[in-house]
Amino acid sequence: MRMSGATSGPTRHPRRPPIAPALAHAELDRDYLSRLGGIPALLDDPRTRLVVLHEGRALGTAEGALALVDPATVAVDPDAAVFLGRARTASAELPAGAAVLALVVSDADAERLGTEGSWLDLRRVGALLAPRDAGLFTQALALANWHGAAAYSPRTGEPTTVAQAGWVRVDPSSGRENYPRTDPAVIVAVLDDDDRILLGSNVEWDAGRFSLLAGFVEPGESLEAAVIREIFEEAGVVVTDPEYRGSQPWPFPASLMLGFEARIAPGSSSEPRPDGTELRELRWFTRDELAAAVDEGSVVLPGPASIARAIIEDWYGGPLGGEA
Repeated sequence: MRMSGATSGPTRHPRRPPIAPALAHAELDRDYLSRLGGIPALLDDPRTRLVVLHEGRALGTAEGALALVDPATVAVDPDAAVFLGRARTASAELPAGAAVLALVVSDADAERLGTEGSWLDLRRVGALLAPRDAGLFTQALALANWHGAAAYSPRTGEPTTVAQAGWVRVDPSSGRENYPRTDPAVIVAVLDDDDRILLGSNVEWDAGRFSLLAGFVEPGESLEAAVIREIFEEAGVVVTDPEYRGSQPWPFPASLMLGFEARIAPGSSSEPRPDGTELRELRWFTRDELAAAVDEGSVVLPGPASIARAIIEDWYGGPLGGEA
């Protein structure tokens, strides 16, 4: 059933429970103590399995699930593997307590393994995978991206060495340890007094693609201050009372998306002004207007694996049709 359109007059909504986006699940015990034992000890356990990556994709089964590969079937360089954690509960393919590693494979291995399954894109399948597998894929991709960017010391330019089962890279000259980093970004549902939502179209997107407004948190800045700054910079409107709605890792390459809802500040103009640099268009939508635009294909929303889609559908009150 279609949701109702705009409400009349200013409205303050009670705080709601946080949303749970598709990639926000964490069903693995990260077991940091096992990192100290190194990869060879984990490979000695016949229960250990691999999440296999190649060019930003993960190997899937013929049925489209995430494949958990026996290390005996792949040449594993201990310095190229990363310990993800241990299974909290038993499943058909993974006993309770079994270790899971991530491994980026060569072109040759990828070609061979691909004949037994398919290569999955997290953006496309994240919302379709079982929660455990979505979390595994997200974690594996984030760590693989970090290793790709951290192969050399930022201080000396020397190649770093891998330690603690892939969770540390060490500068050989200074002994300085480098750890995986995450870049926090806020993503915001801006609402007005009529409970309309503000969506923007990025200059790099195809016409008709719309999403929430977002931006990175700057050094020395709180999340709430980042919400207010980003919305004013991108849309020219002033918002107030940012309310946290949920978070989601987004390993493209290393973001943590922190979802908020905020309203136009009392006495401020609600007329948006695209910055012209990042956004080409900004539009207010009622629930009925957005549903109709999505149904007819004039508006394309973010994919179902994204926190943007989760926040939009939380505001709408249910699923919206259409695919990104």
